[in-house]
Amino acid sequence: MKEFLVELTTTVPEGTEAAEVERRRAAEAVRAAELARAGHLVRLWRPVGELRSIGLWRAADKAELEAVLGTLPLWPWMTSTVTAVHSHPNDPAAAGYAV
Repeated sequence: MKEFLVELTTTVPEGTEAAEVERRRAAEAVRAAELARAGHLVRLWRPVGELRSIGLWRAADKAELEAVLGTLPLWPWMTSTVTAVHSHPNDPAAAGYAV
């Protein structure tokens, strides 16, 4: 599996009912847990004070990643930036340091 850093920004369309937003957010939490169990979503962070997320994702390739991301209930409202990554030779985790 390849690893990807994915930045996701959600913009709720103007005029969307609050109940629809809450329904999708609840479904998003369920789907994120499913994707974590499946090994696709490894880590997820939210920058302090911002309404976007940055995640470490795994997929066979970018096409599979895009298919996986497309299953997120909020995906139609999201913009994304995807960066393929691989281990750095000086990665502390590879050297056995606590991370």
